[in-house]
This record gives sequence, C-alpha cells and structure tokens, in this order.
Amino acid sequence: MTNKVALIIGAGDSLGSSIARVFANDGFTVVVARRNGDKLSELAEEIKKNGGDCFFYSLDARKEDDVISLINKIENEIGEILVAVYNIGANIRYGILETTSRKYYKVWEMAAFGAFLMGREVAKKMVPRKKGTIIFTGASASVRGKEGFAAFSGAKHAKRALSQSMARELGPKGIHVAHVVIDGAIDTPWVNELFPDYVKEKKKVDGLMNPDDIAQNYLMIHNQPKNAWTYEIDLRPWVETW
Repeated sequence: MTNKVALIIGAGDSLGSSIARVFANDGFTVVVARRNGDKLSELAEEIKKNGGDCFFYSLDARKEDDVISLINKIENEIGEILVAVYNIGANIRYGILETTSRKYYKVWEMAAFGAFLMGREVAKKMVPRKKGTIIFTGASASVRGKEGFAAFSGAKHAKRALSQSMARELGPKGIHVAHVVIDGAIDTPWVNELFPDYVKEKKKVDGLMNPDDIAQNYLMIHNQPKNAWTYEIDLRPWVETW
C-alpha cells in the first residue's frame, strides 16, 4: 500500500476536525477516532466530497487492546501511518478538595495514558521505516499549574514529559516527536455557549484562536526538514497575557 496516513485520535468538532481537514487537503488518507465514532460521519463525508479520503472509528483511547487493534487495522488495511496526532483534551476543573481519586485517575487516563498508548504503538510501526511524525496537543496546563486544575495540570505535565522523552529517544531514529502548547481559548461551540460575553469581546480584537489556523501548524511541523525540527511550539492569540 502506498497511502500516506494521518491518524488523529481525539477528532472532536473543532481542532481535531480541523487537523484532519488540513492533512486531507495535503493528500493524506485521514483516519479519525473518538469515543463516539458515529459523530465523525459528517466530517468523513465532507472530506470525501472535497476529494480526500477519510475513515472513522470509535475508540476508547484508554483501552490498550483497542488502541493496538486499531493501529494494526490501519497499517494492514489502509496504509502506513506517517503522522499520528493525540488530541484528547480532558480539560475539567475541580478544586483539590473535590477531586476524588476516580476523577484524577480518569483525567490522567485520557490526557496522559492514552497518549502513551498511541505513541508507543505508532512508534513500533515508524521506527523500522525510520520516518514518521508524532504530535501531542498540550495546553497552558502543560507548563504551569493553576488553581482548580490539579488533575488536568498533572495529566498535561505528564503528557509533556512523555513527549519530551520520546522526542529525545526517537529523534535519532528518524521519528519527529513534537508537543504543541495551546495557550488560549479556541473558537468552539462549547466556548461560545459557556462564555458568550468573553467570546464577544475577544472576537472584536481577533483574540480567539481559530482551529483552522492552529491546525496549519501541525502540518508545518510534519513538513519541517530534519536539520531544523521543532520539539515544542506554543500558540496563543496576540492579546493573550502569558
């Protein structure tokens, strides 16, 4: 098979879908997965109408056997995974006194453990070929803890450490591992619904992150020459305080 495949785990309605469109427009066969895969049917139809190719699946990224099975299925039936993106967010706010062990563990599973499972399994396929790109989506919480986000920050810090270790280990083997810090609110239906006044003010000054513009950076990272690879890139609106 000659298909070059981009796998996006955590293909939600905003950034994940935008990443899929960007790679599809660049000639990739796109495979998208989320907990409820049926929600991806419209995205797949859109990509196909625009001349691309897209497969969609339901996946609980916390389940080791399911992740292994999906990646093997893609490699055996669709094509070689050249790009893999882990984009599951798990952004949940709990005060430390209200954070149960079950909540903490679930957030860690979604943000960090699932990233490990995907990263390890696609690396197994990429290393023998000595090529491939693995990208992890991070957040402000990846680099600093904030009041009320102990679980989320802990999980995102863990994902960043995972990606950094993988980058140092796999870079000399031809695999480009990168971490993207999203430091700002993204223009999504969820943000628009929950914070209408905030969104209104930010949009007046182009201060809300456009998922399509963010997604272009993922393709840019993949296309970087080996002599000038980025490990980490941080993206934020020009008005964001950091």
